[in-house]
Amino acid sequence: MSLPFDLRPHPSPRSDAERAAILADPGFGVHFTDHMAVATWTSTDGWHDSAVVPYGPFTLDPATAVLHYAQEIFEGLKAYRHADGSVWTFRPDQNAARLARSARRMALPELSEADFLAGIEALVAADEAWVPEGARSAAQESEQSLYLRPFMFASESFLGVRAARRVTYCCIASPAGPYFASGVHPVRIWISTTYNRSGPGGTGAAKTGGNYAASLLAQAEAADKGFDQVMFTDAVEQRWVEELGGMNVYLVTTDGELVTPALTGTILEGVTRDSILTLAREFGLTPVERQIAMTELLEGVDSGAISEVFACGTAAVITPIGLLADDAGEHKVSAGVTGEVTAAIRKNLLDVQYGRAEDTHGWMRKIV
Repeated sequence: MSLPFDLRPHPSPRSDAERAAILADPGFGVHFTDHMAVATWTSTDGWHDSAVVPYGPFTLDPATAVLHYAQEIFEGLKAYRHADGSVWTFRPDQNAARLARSARRMALPELSEADFLAGIEALVAADEAWVPEGARSAAQESEQSLYLRPFMFASESFLGVRAARRVTYCCIASPAGPYFASGVHPVRIWISTTYNRSGPGGTGAAKTGGNYAASLLAQAEAADKGFDQVMFTDAVEQRWVEELGGMNVYLVTTDGELVTPALTGTILEGVTRDSILTLAREFGLTPVERQIAMTELLEGVDSGAISEVFACGTAAVITPIGLLADDAGEHKVSAGVTGEVTAAIRKNLLDVQYGRAEDTHGWMRKIV
């Protein structure tokens, strides 16, 4: 039996007019729905007090453990409106599994897949009116969805350095437009040789806020230099390609390989990353997971042996990379335009998510 996420309705939800105004231009991560799913865990009682409640702030004691020791994890997935009005999620079981892996690494209690799905489905059902209309054809390119952010944090008030004995779980929802408001264009990437996102034995494979905090200074450095994002190398040799600040990396070779860095414990195992590996053969490509030397990447781009490079993640789906740069110079990818393989895989993923193409892999889960 899963946790009961019974609805406690918001006493004053946004009006239809207010909601319509937000959905007309939702942005990304700016507006939030009327409710949130919550549950509490304690070392004595396990998971309990689960419900869908009015969206609102938490009241935290200044000694709350997460504020001092960053014991927290989160996930990100989307709910999509199909043409018939139904609402679906994409591979939510994989998000549940990753949340459990992150919990183990961060010494937090695991939330079962059944409880994870129950909370999400109850929240989306309560705030179903907030799910934007999806694009009914690929040509519309609206890419609107309801972004879901499940997270868990140490909520015990205690300053000792140990795993918390009280933990809060919550899932909030945010209507979202495209991650890049200006549309899908090849991005410019700065290769950081100064900072690292994670190291061996660290938390790189967990989806925890500290990994993202560690990337922010490098991201700011990239922005100051006129670049959109930063690419990290490994922390030991500064030699191997790892990932962007919040996205996995892929490259396409002229001999038909679709290559992504192998999971070594320092790279986040993305759901979109895994989906692309599965789709590769459908596009006539051989999926390869292995270490990629930065010299191999840059020399391959310069010689043309690497024809396309792209990044992927839940928020942005697939983002073409048009330029790579470091202190030694710039390296233009695909003549600075979106490659055919990148565009084709991106379209296929979106068409499946929005119900415009057959879901041959059983990835979609209906909620409403």
